[in-house]
Amino acid sequence: MLDRTDRSLVGVWWWTIDRWLLASALLLMVVGALLVMAAGPAVANLINLPSQHFGMRQGMFLIPAVGVMLVVSLLEPRPIRALALVGLAGTLGLMIMAIMMGSEIKGATRWITIAGINLQPSEFAKPLFAIVSAWLLTLWREGQDFPGWIYSGALMALIVGILVLQPDIGMTLMVVLTWGFQMFLAGMPMLLVILIVALAPLGLIAAYFTLDHVEKRINQFWEGGAWQVEKARESFANGGLFGVGPGDGTVKLHLPDAHSDFIFAVAGEEFGALACLTLLALYAFVVLRGFSRALSDEGLFCLIASSSLLLQFGAQASIHMASSVNLIPTKGMTLPLISYGGSSLVASGLTMGLILALTRRRAPYVLPGQRRVQEAAT
Repeated sequence: MLDRTDRSLVGVWWWTIDRWLLASALLLMVVGALLVMAAGPAVANLINLPSQHFGMRQGMFLIPAVGVMLVVSLLEPRPIRALALVGLAGTLGLMIMAIMMGSEIKGATRWITIAGINLQPSEFAKPLFAIVSAWLLTLWREGQDFPGWIYSGALMALIVGILVLQPDIGMTLMVVLTWGFQMFLAGMPMLLVILIVALAPLGLIAAYFTLDHVEKRINQFWEGGAWQVEKARESFANGGLFGVGPGDGTVKLHLPDAHSDFIFAVAGEEFGALACLTLLALYAFVVLRGFSRALSDEGLFCLIASSSLLLQFGAQASIHMASSVNLIPTKGMTLPLISYGGSSLVASGLTMGLILALTRRRAPYVLPGQRRVQEAAT
């Protein structure tokens, strides 16, 4: 254990970071590895791969994900802003390359192969955009005559335009939601907030009439009969309160995306409703504790950036779980820190690393002996 008098980079990090948030993130990663090991063999057998192909790869992805989370959590706000700006510029370039040269998967061109590694750049655009946009909005509120909200809005529109071309409506929703929430925190007039909320359904209507897969999923939701959703609901019915046991589920044999888009359904069948509620409570704990830390007096930038990252984290988890139980139309969105996928896992690790870094206590660090002297003097 590190002593409180340790003034090294790691020592100060250990005593200023929220260790409950760190432990929760690591626990979610461990749960994700176990669930992928349970769901992966069925999917691997469907495509003639070794049974533990996805489990082994998820273990490999965990190493860079944990590394990114820990390294980023050591950073201060200034280098975070600089790295986010450079990273977002590179990510936007990769997103454009994915449209032009990426392979089409399920009607979308979101992936690009670099040195034999499949990468989904839009996963990294979410947290990086949240940091850069929060920076611009902070300069707007704290600077003089700097139109940061205009630059932030233009950046949001650029990212949305690229995402629509892919197309990726779920990621588009996340980016717009992030920007709207940040504008609200930055003090946007309530009239504009109401106007944006009123105009938001128009985007969904436009997607319904212009994108075939969006129309199909919404129609299936209203009419019922979506095959994957019915199988997911069947898994929850089979699992009951305590589940059928690890590896003993059968519904995953018929779900092609059981290890990623429907991994919550696998948890419901094999570990039961109580395990799913515990998982839900763990996500809620991360979001609520993160918000409580973000509200501390660490400056406007840390407030806007960390709160919007927590919103992304909680909203993505909610969309995944809600679509698994047919509360909303299905959307191919991963469960943060749990679902299979290198891009998703590393991007989630990056998001948690940024949250941990921005919610650290940055009040003057006083040694225990100095604190006793100050208390005696007063």
